[in-house]
Amino acid sequence: MIARVRGTGAPGAGLGRFVPILAATWVLLAILLGAAPGRAESPDAALAALLRQARAEIPDDCAKPDVDRLVKILCAKKIRVGIRDYYPLFAMRHGDRREGYEVDVALAIARMLGVDVDFIRVNAASRIPLLAEDRIDLIIATMGHNTQRDTQVKFIRPHYYRSETAMVGPRDLKVAGMNDLAGRTVCVTIGNGSNAQLVAQGARLMLFDEAGVLPDRLRDQTCRLAAQDDSFFAKYFTETDFAKRFVQKFGFAQVPWGMAVARQGSDELARALELISQVFHRDGLFIDIGRLHSIGLGFLEEQRQVWRQAKCDTADGSRNPACILPPLDAALKATSFAPQVSAFQAWVSRTTGVDLTLPMFKLAPAWSVFKDGVAYSLILIGGALAATVLVALAMGAAMGSRFAPLRWSARLLTVTLQSSPIVLTLVIAAAVAHGLFAYSAAVALGAAIVALGLANGANAGQAISEAMWSLRRENAGGPALFGRALGRSATQIVAFLINAAKGTPIASFIGAPELLSALTDITSFSSGRATTYTLLLVFYTLVVMVVVLICGRIQRYLERRSLAGTVPA
Repeated sequence: MIARVRGTGAPGAGLGRFVPILAATWVLLAILLGAAPGRAESPDAALAALLRQARAEIPDDCAKPDVDRLVKILCAKKIRVGIRDYYPLFAMRHGDRREGYEVDVALAIARMLGVDVDFIRVNAASRIPLLAEDRIDLIIATMGHNTQRDTQVKFIRPHYYRSETAMVGPRDLKVAGMNDLAGRTVCVTIGNGSNAQLVAQGARLMLFDEAGVLPDRLRDQTCRLAAQDDSFFAKYFTETDFAKRFVQKFGFAQVPWGMAVARQGSDELARALELISQVFHRDGLFIDIGRLHSIGLGFLEEQRQVWRQAKCDTADGSRNPACILPPLDAALKATSFAPQVSAFQAWVSRTTGVDLTLPMFKLAPAWSVFKDGVAYSLILIGGALAATVLVALAMGAAMGSRFAPLRWSARLLTVTLQSSPIVLTLVIAAAVAHGLFAYSAAVALGAAIVALGLANGANAGQAISEAMWSLRRENAGGPALFGRALGRSATQIVAFLINAAKGTPIASFIGAPELLSALTDITSFSSGRATTYTLLLVFYTLVVMVVVLICGRIQRYLERRSLAGTVPA
């Protein structure tokens, strides 16, 4: 680390002495270069002037609204930086001590501003919301600069690093490119900018909050494939055991990393950071910090050459298209009815004050995933109900049989199913299905239907058999015994049918592509998680209401026929 500041641990041993020297040199250059006749204003001089002006605007109350965040930072003598807790080589936390490339970059920026640092833990999902909520001033958290995020935050250019997304998996797994991902499950982090591309290729996503768990999930085979920045996996490929078992299958979505500030109220802060970044590239400080933490230096060395050019080493260099890198074009295709959805969202916001977000209706990839999720969910619900009825009839007849071997075999199976958590039943069904067939959406749905049918049908079958034995004790048997037993156990049968319908979302646990899984994929690359999962609740509420209505009518029919004694055997 460069030096000890608030919110950090022990000072670093190598780089700390360079920053005060750099700061002093910067002031001298600002005076000399800024005054040179016929020369464009230097970034050093522009930064010095900007900070003088900001300090002159410092109010008596640091919390005063309507002042730029740069002024607030200088007033509070503290900058709040959102940073990761576990991202090898870039940002690691060991108790109260932090280390990594991004940690030292933040410390160097604080030195240039003359303030302390408060580090705030963020991850891919929380970094932008925390900035919007004014809980941090600056994001330095491995965030790729793409066109989609340009609408959410203000990125600082020049960029401070660049990476691509690496697809990592076992050496013997035959995956060579994006076209091989359809139907496969890929482990990713929530908010990763490349998630939309994976979903568009038909991949199923398993989401994690932190990238740090991905190597362990590969090792224990929870994940067969994991996608994350190549900079993250670089450290793990230096470990002999990991490199022996896993390999990068391919890379995609090369993206520059950018610091970011809030879009509103941060113009002066953004300008200061742009000028600081120019100086750091030109003077090689980014390279010095990168070398200290053993990260790849190719991009930083390229950038140093760029920012040493006369046309770029000016106060306006960060706004010169010839000097800066464009963001990754990650704009997602809109649906044909996106304008109407946006108008509806605006109307809801004006009328109720509720910030409604409906990405599944505005973005074409999300709309496609959403439609498939609804269709698969309806298939799953219908299949689970049919399987529950069939298993209930078969198990009821078997457990109500006078043939002891058949009766006791059915009871043993029922007790086994009743003793097993539904998740375990699902996992066993999926394991058997995947052992017999190659993975596909149909196989996953079939396994879920069988598991849900067995679990709920066995319980309903037990109710039918108990009704049969009860009727026999009442001497009410005869040819219509089974039909009367259905009527008497109708309430329990309906309850287990409803339970089967309500239990279908759990099928996402084994990769069945139903609506919960689809909406989870959508939230992995778009905002509006609260609205998205509220929509899921509404969908299943309506489904259960329809199932209750239909089953209620069937129940009343069976009970009337049973009471009339005319139910056919």
